Amino acid sequence: MTTNLISYPKNHPKNKLWMAAIKPPMYSVAIMPIWVGTAVAFAETKILNWVVFGVFFAAAILILAWENLSNDVFDSDTGIDQNKHHSLVNLTGNKLLIFWLGNLFLCLGLLGILAIAWWQRDWTVIGLILVCCALGYVYQGPPFRLGYQGLGEILCFFAFGPIGMSAVYYSQTQSWSIQNLAASVIVAIPTTLILYCSHFHQVTDDLAAGKRSPIVRLGTKRGAQVLSWFTASIYFLTLLLVLGGIFPVWTLLSWVSLPFAIKLCRHVQQNHSYPEKVSNCKFIAVTVHFWCCLLFGAGFMF
Repeated sequence: MTTNLISYPKNHPKNKLWMAAIKPPMYSVAIMPIWVGTAVAFAETKILNWVVFGVFFAAAILILAWENLSNDVFDSDTGIDQNKHHSLVNLTGNKLLIFWLGNLFLCLGLLGILAIAWWQRDWTVIGLILVCCALGYVYQGPPFRLGYQGLGEILCFFAFGPIGMSAVYYSQTQSWSIQNLAASVIVAIPTTLILYCSHFHQVTDDLAAGKRSPIVRLGTKRGAQVLSWFTASIYFLTLLLVLGGIFPVWTLLSWVSLPFAIKLCRHVQQNHSYPEKVSNCKFIAVTVHFWCCLLFGAGFMF
């Protein structure tokens, strides 16, 4: 399972490729469900278990690292990443190393969740996280590869939204909450937005590998239109749930992220058919996700 190192363009410094491969900004995807789920639990109980929060925080980062590394391995098997200079498999030339490093991160992350379950003498949390891991595997892992059928966004929505945040909330309260379930939808939409935006610039590679991503199915123009409605739904639903008394009015702080959302939609609308120009849209989506979820969680804390 050793691959040949690919040659890199001169305008792509190696250190920047490594940073793109590690994807530090993407780890907000793991952090924000922990933050918001804990914030909702605190708002309802006025109790916050910092040890559980810290362990869950670290475990989530480790499990997402496994997801990212294993996806690079699985994508290298299909050849879809042959032009992806920042693939960890391509950078190291050692698929086996990346595979086992990812599995190590998964085991360490699950050990953290197991520790929480053991402290509380309740296995519900580890059960929910195992479901999230299973969704993460079937997204790219053989023989399922559901992401290649255009189902990745659905899996992402549930793993980082209702299921994942239910686990976070339960770890703090050992109970369930309608408010937390509603909040998980607000977190899940911008999270899914990041994955959705990652497809715009790689339509050619996806088609060559037989991957039917949502953008391949819709086309870039219609996909850009769907993106605008998808993004707007974050703010509409938050306002609706505040007016309905489900969320505290302070959660409208998340609307501060609206300028980033507008920037994202305009950028994709203007450049959807230009892969080199639209390739950075997922990082704008990360910015939307970070500020929206950070301020949304702060609204519950206030």
